[in-house]
Amino acid sequence: MTPVNLNNKTIFVTGAAGFIGSNLVKRLFKDVKGATIVGVDNMNDYYDPALKDFRLNELNTSVPEGTTWKFIKGDIADKAVIDGIFEEYKPQVVVNLAAQAGVRYSITNPDAYIQSNLIGFYNILEACRNWPVEHLVYASSSSVYGSNKKVPYSTDDKVDNPVSLYAATKKSNELMAHAYSKLYNIPSTGLRFFTVYGPAGRPDMAYFGFTNKLRKGETIQIFNYGNCMRDFTYVDDIVEGVVRVMQGAPEKKQGEDGLPLPPYAVYNIGNNQPENLLNFVDILQQELIRAKVLPEDYDFEAHKKLVPMQPGDVPTTFADTSALERDYGFKPCTSLRDGLRAFAEWYKEFYG
Repeated sequence: MTPVNLNNKTIFVTGAAGFIGSNLVKRLFKDVKGATIVGVDNMNDYYDPALKDFRLNELNTSVPEGTTWKFIKGDIADKAVIDGIFEEYKPQVVVNLAAQAGVRYSITNPDAYIQSNLIGFYNILEACRNWPVEHLVYASSSSVYGSNKKVPYSTDDKVDNPVSLYAATKKSNELMAHAYSKLYNIPSTGLRFFTVYGPAGRPDMAYFGFTNKLRKGETIQIFNYGNCMRDFTYVDDIVEGVVRVMQGAPEKKQGEDGLPLPPYAVYNIGNNQPENLLNFVDILQQELIRAKVLPEDYDFEAHKKLVPMQPGDVPTTFADTSALERDYGFKPCTSLRDGLRAFAEWYKEFYG
């Protein structure tokens, strides 16, 4: 592990107006001294752009003294945009969080995944090759585990059976990063995120979508008849993991053939404690009532329907986080109730 001091560095964050990206930038504002932080986001309308505007406004109005913040509206799939950013700012640490997310949307709009997740990531890798960086950290996903039966999921497991195009693109990112690490000695770390949730999150995620529907008096569908287990991970825990990983890059070493051994690593970031979907929904409705998003006498049973599994979904996600604990001394620990309470209180404030 090679230590990377983030103070006084130029840090490039893609997907900076996204859910994880904006929370990461906020955290860097707080913890990193004298940094230049460059963010890029295409601000697309995959979900309500008002949420991206809200997050971006929070960033623009909270830049601490001594920190430089530059936001560029642009698409990582546009090579000229990425090359221009690297030429102008010469980032030393790169965190690639920009991606087309979501399993189900990859069935209806595959083009978006090829553009953002494959071409966009290729542009990032090429730029890192041409402007040597100290560390490239990028988002992978628990979706890469596909139909694996063994739990908890370990990064040592074989992941050759994706069940969605989204998962296939994320596994491809890991393979591409490995090749560039080997060929050009670029220290890279992939992070497999497990079901991230929290305030100002993504409306396509179950907890947010359920809340929107319940508030309108609509019926929510609980897939696999409620027999899904998910390793729900609170966004602050994800950000804590990302910041720690940014500060420790895989070590550059020579192989016996005189060529570089790839300075490459992949970690899970998950709560290491899967929750049954029905239990999750039960805690969510309690917290929505507590935050006065729903009335106290809300008839929850009348608004839920148990339905079969959806294509591309998996019954269980469960992260083995032992490698993250070993190398970075960190394990996510926010309880589901605490995380959903923070979401419900934010939702009440944001939507009224």
